[in-house]
Amino acid sequence: MRQLVLTASREVRWAEMPAPELRDPGDALVRPIAVALCDLDQLFVSGQMPAGGPVPLGHEFVAEVLRIGPAVSSVRPGDRVIVPFQISCGQCPRCQAGSTGNCQQVPPRSMFGFAAAVGGDWGGALCDLVRVPFADHMLVHVPDGIEPAAIASAGDNLPDAWRTVAPQLQQVPGAEVLVIGGGTPSIALYAVQIARALGASRVVYRDADPHRLELAETLGAEVVGGLPPRPSETFPVTVDCSRSREGLAFALRSTSLDGHCTHTGILLEPETPLPLFEMYTAGVHLHVGRAMARPAIPHVLDLIKAGQIAPELVTSRVAPWEAAAEAVASPETKLVIVRQQP
Repeated sequence: MRQLVLTASREVRWAEMPAPELRDPGDALVRPIAVALCDLDQLFVSGQMPAGGPVPLGHEFVAEVLRIGPAVSSVRPGDRVIVPFQISCGQCPRCQAGSTGNCQQVPPRSMFGFAAAVGGDWGGALCDLVRVPFADHMLVHVPDGIEPAAIASAGDNLPDAWRTVAPQLQQVPGAEVLVIGGGTPSIALYAVQIARALGASRVVYRDADPHRLELAETLGAEVVGGLPPRPSETFPVTVDCSRSREGLAFALRSTSLDGHCTHTGILLEPETPLPLFEMYTAGVHLHVGRAMARPAIPHVLDLIKAGQIAPELVTSRVAPWEAAAEAVASPETKLVIVRQQP
């Protein structure tokens, strides 16, 4: 079968790979039909993040079920499903506690769409066939009436955005929210939509990119260009998607007393200074780490089904499957690649 890969020399090309087979009774084989390029994928492709050997690309996707193992009961061939990017069993103590990205039944950091040394040998979604283990737990049905391309990011970036604002707004209903964009652009814009949908009284979006500022404004945010040296106001909920030391420090200093700051980007500097004394005196809660995608997917789908968020508004390009190699090599706020359906 064909798999789109990023080579060690940063070339994006189709490669021939062995097709996966059902290995365990709980496995499913699925064919990706809509794949979104994650904000992190762009860092690999652009060379901003080390990639190592060949990387099978694609980990945000909607797929069609082709075959199922004898123990699978929740899906059947022909079903359209969302596939979370992290591999999880759903039964171990960590999964039961909601930490599906740290499942005890698979090697650490098991994920689709990364090099074997980073995420395990699970392959990527920009291919002809994907084996999904623990299918009854992993696979989530696409709701009726929703196009796969609109929710291609429901397996990663949308849950990532949800976790930055939803639990916080549940704790502090109606809170004002600050989102700093730029480094992980689609997550930041999804966070704006979700915060507005969940009742934030005000969402302020900061970025240096005019297009993203314009889009954030249409999504309901009050937009401000750039970052001054020091903030002039504070927010109970802050989200740093800047991928910069300056952005993280600004978000932390913008977090009000006992407030919550979530850092979604990946800072590649070996050391990142923090305004610890200011955080200490304000009692700031800082969360850094991967999103736990699988438990958040139903919450995201509820918002989409209710018409409260429209992820497709963030999509900057929809490309056909055969143009995937060329499309992935060009930077986008949110790229979605779709396979023509019969």
